[in-house]
Amino acid sequence: MHSNIVGGSTAKRVIACPGSVPLVQQMPPKPSSEYADRGTMLHNIISEILEKDLPGQQFIGTVYEGIIHTQELHDEKIVPALDAIDEIDPGQQMVFKVESLVDFGDLLPGVFGSADLIGRLGNRAIVLDWKFGDGVAVEATENEQLMFYAAAAMRTKGLEWAFAGASEVELIIVQPPAVKRWVTSLDRIQQFEQQLVMAVHKSAQPDAKLTAGEHCRWCAAKPICPLMTGEIDRALHRQLDSLPAEQIGQALEMADRLEGWISDLRALAFQMLENGKPVPGYKLVPKRALRQWVSDDEALTWLQEQGVDATETKVISPAKAEKLLKKSKTALPDNLVVAVSSGTTMAAESDPRPAVVDLSKMFSKLKGN
Repeated sequence: MHSNIVGGSTAKRVIACPGSVPLVQQMPPKPSSEYADRGTMLHNIISEILEKDLPGQQFIGTVYEGIIHTQELHDEKIVPALDAIDEIDPGQQMVFKVESLVDFGDLLPGVFGSADLIGRLGNRAIVLDWKFGDGVAVEATENEQLMFYAAAAMRTKGLEWAFAGASEVELIIVQPPAVKRWVTSLDRIQQFEQQLVMAVHKSAQPDAKLTAGEHCRWCAAKPICPLMTGEIDRALHRQLDSLPAEQIGQALEMADRLEGWISDLRALAFQMLENGKPVPGYKLVPKRALRQWVSDDEALTWLQEQGVDATETKVISPAKAEKLLKKSKTALPDNLVVAVSSGTTMAAESDPRPAVVDLSKMFSKLKGN
C-alpha cells in the first residue's frame, strides 16, 4: 500500500524529479507480475512468522496468486531472512511491529506507506525492509525508501515509542542472503523529511521540474514524459559514428533510459489494446501460429506405422516429424495437424494479418444494445 503522491519506493524519484508526480498520476495501474506476487507472498509469510511467533515450516505449500511457497523457496528466502533477525537481535531484546502503515499527518496529507518492520533495540530505532527479489542489489546507506519510513514512523501515532529518546537510527535492507546496515542520526532523518516536503510542494506546481536520471528506470510515466520523448527525438537525429569518444559514455546512459522508455511504452500500448482502448495506428493480431497434433495418440500411432521413432517425453512436434519423414518422402496428413496461435501481439495497421476479434466483448456489446 502506498500513496499516489509519494511513498517509500518512489521517494527517491519524487525528490529528484517533482514533475514526475502529476505524470505518474495520469498512468493506469500496472498489472501485477509473477515476481511481484512472489514478493508479496514472502512478505506475508515472514510477517506472520514474526508477528505470531509461528514455525516457518508450516507455511510450506502456501499458495498466493498461483505462486506456491516451496521448500526450496523457503530455504532460499525465508530462512536467511530469519537468520538476519537473529544477527541483528542476538539477545532477542528488540521490540518491533511488522507491516505498519506510516504517514506524515498534517505535514503531508495523503502521503503514506507501509513499513516492513519498525523496532527499538536499546538506544537505537530500527527500520527494516525485506527485499525478496533477485534483481538489483539494494544498499542501505542513504536509502531514501528507508528514510521515508523512518521519517513517517516518527510522526505516526502508535509508533513514537520506537524513536522516543533514541540516540540513533539504524536502516537495514535484508535481501537474502545479504544484510545491509547503516546507522545514522535523527537529524539526518529530519533533513530528509525537509527535502521530501519541499519536493511534494514543488510537485503540485504547474511548472514542476522534470529531471532525467537513474530514478527514471522505475518511473511509470516514461511513455508520456516530455523529457523522455525529447531524448527520443534527439537520439533519432544523431549520428553515433560522429560522436567524440568522450561522449560515448553519455550516449550509453541515454540509451539505457531510452530502452526502459520504449519497453514501458510498448507495455502500456499493449495493455490499452487488451482492454479495448484504441491506440491510433495499432491493433492486436494473433502471434505466429505453431502447429500441434490434433490428437497425440493418433499422431503417435501413424508415425510409428511409418517407421518413425516418435518416442520422447511427449509426441514430437509436426515440424520435427516432417524432417524425419523427408527420407521416405511422406507428407503429413492434413487431419493430423492444426495451427494454433500462442496469443496476441501488437502490430501496425498496415500489417496484412487480420485484427483479433474479442467475441466476449462483442457479445457483451450486443447484449447491451
